[in-house]
Amino acid sequence: MLSSVLNVLTFAVGALGGISLLVGGVGILTIMTISVTERTGEIGLLRALGARRGQILSLFLGEAILLSALGGVLGLSLGIGIAQLLKLGLPALPVNTPWMFVGLAETVAVVIGLAAGVVPASRAARLDPVEALRAE
Repeated sequence: MLSSVLNVLTFAVGALGGISLLVGGVGILTIMTISVTERTGEIGLLRALGARRGQILSLFLGEAILLSALGGVLGLSLGIGIAQLLKLGLPALPVNTPWMFVGLAETVAVVIGLAAGVVPASRAARLDPVEALRAE
């Protein structure tokens, strides 16, 4: 009976995690799109000074990956903290955090950040330097 209850609980937590990943991906996409819009002049200046499209693309993809990695670490810290509190409060409840799943969760967070950052980063890399400087 306890096993079936824990299986349902695990499924529910997994579903909430999936929804959180989707919301996080949309949030990173929004943040990066706003960042590209606000930094149009900076992108134009970088391109005018000789920065290649690949460098601009790498700059914005790196920013998206950093945002998602930090979000993943914060989420994992919160989850591990809650698990430890449950372990202290209910010692009979089998609570553990497998490190393989922690690594997998962080990897998934980074991949989602990378996927969410591709469109804004490619848009930034395609900006014409003259038009970008004129827009500022």
